[in-house]
Amino acid sequence: MSIWGLLLRYNSAIIVYKSSAVICNETKGEFSMAKKNMAEVLVNGKIYTIGGYESTEYIQKVANYLNEMETKLAETDSYRNLSVDEKQLLKNMNLADEYFKASEAKERLEQGAEQKDQEIYSLKHDLIDAKMKEDKLTAEIEELNRKLQEEQRKQTRMSQSALKRKLIKPEYRL
Repeated sequence: MSIWGLLLRYNSAIIVYKSSAVICNETKGEFSMAKKNMAEVLVNGKIYTIGGYESTEYIQKVANYLNEMETKLAETDSYRNLSVDEKQLLKNMNLADEYFKASEAKERLEQGAEQKDQEIYSLKHDLIDAKMKEDKLTAEIEELNRKLQEEQRKQTRMSQSALKRKLIKPEYRL
């Protein structure tokens, strides 16, 4: 065992025996000392000190999940007959299976969200086009109403003027 004791890494969480933690800087691939949230957790009957960027509540939640997985598997007869290595392999396979299924579900949701975003964009574009057509038609209606009113005024003036002529010059009547 190295100076760091047993060191396991699970999604930026560190499990540490002894005194310090080594954190892998993922962007540079370097190892450096870092201060993390530390929590003591009970996993499979053993107490571990776990550190990570996550809250201690989250670290406890992960440990509880591992304990629940162990409890479910331990209830099966076939699991009890497996060697320690086979048990660990089965748990790793189950975790990997859950990870890939969750990853695929996430990808489907992201694709669905992207399609919805495109649909929303298209609908907004259609709405803008419809609004522009509505504005154009409204302007045309207003112009036609203005012309109609102008024609009605002309008709009224012509009728009034014809009526005045009749009233003023009755002798032209037959």
